[in-house]
Amino acid sequence: MKPDEIAAELVTLRDYWRYAISRFNAADLAYGHGTTTAGDDAAFLLLDSLDLPIDTLDPFLDARLLPAERLLLAERIEARVTTRKPSAYLTGRSYIQGVRFHVDERVIVPRSHIGEILFAEYLGGAGSNLLPDPMAVETAVDICTGSGCLAVLAAKFFPQAAVDAVDLSEDALEVAALNLAEHDVQDQVTLHHGDLFAPLAGRTYDLIITNPPYVDHDALKGYPPEHRAEPVIAHDGGTDGLDLVRRLLNEAPAFLNPEGGMICEIGSGREILEEEFPHLEFTWLETAESQDAVFWISAEALGVE
Repeated sequence: MKPDEIAAELVTLRDYWRYAISRFNAADLAYGHGTTTAGDDAAFLLLDSLDLPIDTLDPFLDARLLPAERLLLAERIEARVTTRKPSAYLTGRSYIQGVRFHVDERVIVPRSHIGEILFAEYLGGAGSNLLPDPMAVETAVDICTGSGCLAVLAAKFFPQAAVDAVDLSEDALEVAALNLAEHDVQDQVTLHHGDLFAPLAGRTYDLIITNPPYVDHDALKGYPPEHRAEPVIAHDGGTDGLDLVRRLLNEAPAFLNPEGGMICEIGSGREILEEEFPHLEFTWLETAESQDAVFWISAEALGVE
């Protein structure tokens, strides 16, 4: 059936949620961009399309939708199935711990474990107590900033800090600029185009935040269409996924203040990293989905004096 025919038949949000789940399951869609099941992905697509809270489905399930809303939802369900794009690309929005960011095909859909850690550390009271006092951070940098989401969060959590944000993709920096404006942090965050620390010569930081590309080539070959819809540059971490992580560890000491440190997301490369850098003291930070996807390392451990 065409979207206009679906819109003529389905009336409530419950109707569209049930219909979307059925279509998504039949199409064997893939998830992993903030949702993990057909039901969750359908709920996100519908609620965000209607500008409703994305974590509050039940109160709206039996609401009757306007004709224009019904057609919009029918079109987006069809687009999700036929294009296999992540739902966030269809709505143009993604969220980290409830904070909304603009996204499109120029950037990876934000889903960093680091966002969860920052919220736990500074808002939830269940953090590691390793990261610095937020009021003491005067300089921070987000390497491989992508959509700018972690740079925005850094500006919010470290109100005294001047924040730099770097990316190799000029397209990604255009999206980051939109998010800086949306969150009104343009005066606090400065965007830089370049390769890792290359555009930051002479600068040092209290905190380095980085979520670099860390997917290995074998995994890239097996990517479903939803993940292939994202810029490959945002995923490709080399043969074993750790090419950029190695560079970060080698280059970071020159850009850290003595009392500073680096928080870095690496995916699943812990064993390789610890074997290659046995002299470094990594502290692995636990998240809801992983115990070893993110590490913290102090400037002192990196030999900064």
